[in-house]
Amino acid sequence: MLIAGPTAPAQAVTYGTPTIALSASYLSGAVGATGDPVVNVTVGQSGADASALTVSASASSKASVAGTGDVTVTGAGAVRQLAVTARGRGYTNLTVKVAGLGGKSATKTLYYAASAAVQNPADARYLTGSADASAAVDVGGGYAVVADDESNVLRLYDRSRSGAPVKTWDFSSQLGVSKEVDIEGATRIGNTVYWTGSLGNNKDGEYKAPRNTVFTTTVSGSGSGTQLAYGRSYKKLRDDLVAWDQAGGNKYGFAAGTADGEAPKQIDGFNVEGLEFAPGSTTTAYLGFRAPLAPAVPGGKALLVPVTNFDQVLASGAKAVFGAGVELDLGGLAVRDIRKNAAGQYLILAGSWAADDNSDPYALYQWDGVAGHAPVKRADLPTTDPGGWEAIVEVPDLTAAGARVQLVTDSGSADLYGDGTEAKDLTHPEWKKARAAWFTLNP
Repeated sequence: MLIAGPTAPAQAVTYGTPTIALSASYLSGAVGATGDPVVNVTVGQSGADASALTVSASASSKASVAGTGDVTVTGAGAVRQLAVTARGRGYTNLTVKVAGLGGKSATKTLYYAASAAVQNPADARYLTGSADASAAVDVGGGYAVVADDESNVLRLYDRSRSGAPVKTWDFSSQLGVSKEVDIEGATRIGNTVYWTGSLGNNKDGEYKAPRNTVFTTTVSGSGSGTQLAYGRSYKKLRDDLVAWDQAGGNKYGFAAGTADGEAPKQIDGFNVEGLEFAPGSTTTAYLGFRAPLAPAVPGGKALLVPVTNFDQVLASGAKAVFGAGVELDLGGLAVRDIRKNAAGQYLILAGSWAADDNSDPYALYQWDGVAGHAPVKRADLPTTDPGGWEAIVEVPDLTAAGARVQLVTDSGSADLYGDGTEAKDLTHPEWKKARAAWFTLNP
């Protein structure tokens, strides 16, 4: 008969030190926000299944901004999602810990910043990576390309979510510029998107050649699959406008507004912020002016100047040809953006011509695009939130009850986190953000 020998003792499992990595070390939220960005936490440990590891977070500085109980970790396996609910405005550090088997653990620090509550927070989304949003174009599938007036980067965002851009493009090299174009207006015809710089001096009244730029990009795909390719540019539109106004007796004062030392954001300055094509046209485009008002006195009218061969200006470099200026009564406000829908219904985002205008009024006006026809106010916009309203993403059917429109702020000069730092000067791009918000139009 066989006699069994002694059973070998089970070999002890040796566990390695857990690993932890964050998809971003810096995170921004807002008090009362819906759908703030999350951070992916990737964990592992040799000798252990990742699902056996525990991920937690605790406040290591200002719990008044976000404490241990304000952090939620979801998911299982190697990648977890960490979300923070902002308790108050400011900065705090969160210690993210993975507890592994064998009593071993590892930590990472998440640097968190929370901005203040805004009106109607459920309708707000935060586009991170840049604070200086200046123009937006819908590309279908719930996505939009957003421009920045402090750089030449175009960013693709999911309009329904807060967070970082899905894709970015920088066409500086194709444009032959090393400084910002100061992109302020955009519109789309078919697969071509037209972008315009402000055409004005910088804030110190100095001429900067890159700002005298309009250019095109070609869109392919849609939604998250959108791609942009550089098209063509034209760098003499400001010169053409000044020559045209001088030939007409300096009616709008373009020569004076572009003179050395003249700041662009004053009532008699020179600053383009809107671009849209005329009704039924793919050749004539309206340039919408933040300054000057026409005439340049308080209570003056907002100004549009039609470029009647705008398509050829970009396609072949043809000198711009202009129609008569269109003067609109926007209650003493100027054009900050202008956009139309496929039905030819226009919305004008109206705001102050002033440089520091966050406390000044904003409004939305409906218009039919015809010179001599008066625009009609559809909504007053709040001015207590940080940043100025700067861009219309797309125009809904303006005849529909409860029509809603999404706008985007330029928050570059806003003190988002209460420490006196302007958003555009923040060190970490994850803390820079513009706000997109939905508004219901009045009947």
